[in-house]
Amino acid sequence: MGRRTVGWLFVLLNVLNLLGVGVFAASGALAAVRARLDLFGVVVLGLSTALGGGVLRDLLLGVHPPVALRSWPYLLVAVVVSFLVFVLHPQVAKVRRAMLLADAVGLGLFVTASTTTALAVPLPGYAACLIGLTTGIGGGAIRDILLRQIPLVLRREIYAVAALAGAILVVIGHWLRLPAGPVTVVGAVLIVVIRVVALWRRWNAPVPPGVV
Repeated sequence: MGRRTVGWLFVLLNVLNLLGVGVFAASGALAAVRARLDLFGVVVLGLSTALGGGVLRDLLLGVHPPVALRSWPYLLVAVVVSFLVFVLHPQVAKVRRAMLLADAVGLGLFVTASTTTALAVPLPGYAACLIGLTTGIGGGAIRDILLRQIPLVLRREIYAVAALAGAILVVIGHWLRLPAGPVTVVGAVLIVVIRVVALWRRWNAPVPPGVV
């Protein structure tokens, strides 16, 4: 992999991560608004949702301190988006479908970018998949725990399955020596499509027989 390719991939991963931070910050902030938290609570929940998965990823990869804590754009994007949701929450709440789509996009961006990062370390494919999955679901799980809810990933909705499918696609592309950038984008699109179709068709993961 040449220097120019490495540099382009580095820029792409940073852009995807920043987009994911903004989308997840909006998701966390809106959940905080619905829980009637104050401005500080909204920003804290937005930050936790946006940065929690990335911090977990960096800790697992041995990156100290985590990128989100030493790179100001991540903190700035999360805080600004959280504040905007606090101010504009009536308008944001009206576009529930758009927020669900945004959450799916954030999931796709975080999972595939983190899987690609893990493969570049390098880690074996199965470990990269777990890193990508943890990054995608980590922030949302922290959000739900802070709100005293069962994390979305542990409920019936097709969420973690979509994330894992995208991570596996990225690993397969890596094994086939396909260009990392396009594979990362295609993996993110796959996650978004699975998540959106699952919401549209109301697909749920199976639960134990006899449980309502």
